[in-house]
This record gives sequence, C-alpha cells and structure tokens, in this order.
Amino acid sequence: MTFETWAAFAAATAVLLVIPGPTILLVISYALGQGWRTAFPMAVGVALGDFTAMTLSMLGVGALLATSATIFTALKWIGAAYLIYLGIKLFRAGGSLNAEPRKDATSAWKMLGHAWLVTALNPKGITFFVAFLPQFLDPKADFWTQMLIFEATFIGLAFANALGYALIASRARSVVSNPRAIGLFNKAGGTLLVGAATVAMRSSSH
Repeated sequence: MTFETWAAFAAATAVLLVIPGPTILLVISYALGQGWRTAFPMAVGVALGDFTAMTLSMLGVGALLATSATIFTALKWIGAAYLIYLGIKLFRAGGSLNAEPRKDATSAWKMLGHAWLVTALNPKGITFFVAFLPQFLDPKADFWTQMLIFEATFIGLAFANALGYALIASRARSVVSNPRAIGLFNKAGGTLLVGAATVAMRSSSH
C-alpha cells in the first residue's frame, strides 16, 4: 500500500463520514436535547458500530479477492463510480438536517448501545463498505495488514467525527441547522469525493 492510496482513503473517508446520515442525525438529536454529555458515549457507539460493519464487509471482500481477481477489479471500478455518484449527489444537495431533539434523560450505556445498533445494523453501511473498500486494496499486498490499517483509520476518523458533531450540536444549534452553511459544506464535500475517486481509479490502473 502506498502513502498516496492511504491518503486518498483517509480523505474520502473523512468526507463521507461528515455527510449527515442516519447515524449523524442520531448523534445530533441526542446532543441537541441533552448537551455535551452525550458526545463520548455516542462517539464510542458509532466507532463500535462501524467496526462491526467494516469487519463483516472486509471479510467478505477478502473471500472475493481470493476467489476472483477479475471480479475484484470490477468491484474497485464500481466503487470508484459510486464515490463519484455520491460526490455529485452531495454537490447538488440542499442544506437541511432533520434531527428532532431527544430531550428525555438517557444513560450513557443506552446512548452507546443505540448508536452502535443504528450504525452496525444499517444495511446500507455494509453495502457501502463492500463498494468502497476494494478500490483502495492492493491485491498483491497482505490483506490482513491492509485491513488493520484501513479499519484503524476509518474507526479513528468515525470516532472523531461523531464526537465533533455532538460537541458542535450541543453548543451551537444555529450552526448545525444553518441551510446556507450546510449547502456550502455539501458542495465542498462533493468536490472532494469526486477527487478521491479519481485518485483511487488512477491507483487501481497501475
């Protein structure tokens, strides 16, 4: 694995993680209702959920890599196309979040468990990992070493992203709900996703 490949993976992961999906909306919802105390347990739950989904997906990709190099290469190109699709969709998206505050007091363990379930059991998560990861894997390098590096990178970024969202939402609701700010963010994120996909396709052709 080259540093360029890892950097492209980290950049694409960072952008994809900050796009508000079901998990992030859950984090924001708890933070808006109960404040900064939700940040750590929610971030841990998200990280554990991503670890669960990513491990299941990577094991499936590893089996595919051992079975057919042609299918694996095709999956890499499909994954790059998927990134471009997400980038264009994000660039053209509006600027709104639909997060209703959860005001009832909830224990840290319950918040952690809720975040883990929403993140790990979302079928789109596993599908995303299967489409996203192969384009950054080198079939000639050790699979398990790459799996360790990519999982550690993704989970670390997922934890930091969820923690950041929770802290921001608990202190600055106006920032989180500002359509213009979110719209500008969406355009920047969409551009970065397309760029990351381009780098991934270039690396897969060598």
